[in-house]
Amino acid sequence: MTLLTILARPLVRLNDILLAIGRWAGVFAVAAMVIAILIQIWFRYVLNNALPWPDEAARFCMLWMAGLMAPSAFRSGGFVAIDMLAVMLPKLVARGLTLVLLVLSLLVSIAALKLGWAGITGFGGKFATASLWVPDNLAFDAWTRVPRSWMMASLVVGFALLVLVNIELILRNLLALRTGEDPLPPVLAVAGGAE
Repeated sequence: MTLLTILARPLVRLNDILLAIGRWAGVFAVAAMVIAILIQIWFRYVLNNALPWPDEAARFCMLWMAGLMAPSAFRSGGFVAIDMLAVMLPKLVARGLTLVLLVLSLLVSIAALKLGWAGITGFGGKFATASLWVPDNLAFDAWTRVPRSWMMASLVVGFALLVLVNIELILRNLLALRTGEDPLPPVLAVAGGAE
């Protein structure tokens, strides 16, 4: 077992756990988004009295769904890709090209992670949403507006998970370059629903 394999195996297990939790939380976010939209449709078109909060709640849920689901899609190859060139190249050269693209993707993800963190801790993170409220205590007698930083946290979580997945994919590619095949456990397809 090589050093790369020893380094990659715990990361694969960590990503398996974090991404499974992220997928379930993403499913919850999609369900909450659909419920908020249906509530808005009912109040706006049936009762002719639009509510102020469902649009913002749906946007909040959509951001979290994207941040939690995108790393799973990236890991299993679910993003749209043009792979014509990689298919036409010899296997070794194609793996090298993939490695270069993964490194570039890692750099972009790290830059986006920094921007997301700046959004939470910076000036924009000090504001609150216009119409989303949460209780201040369990008695539900005091309410406060949801901070915008909670929305921006979806970027930080999403890009942090993307960085972890990207590092795993880079290690997988390095191992495949060295040995000709990936000795790590296979990545499960998201669409199959297998865990």
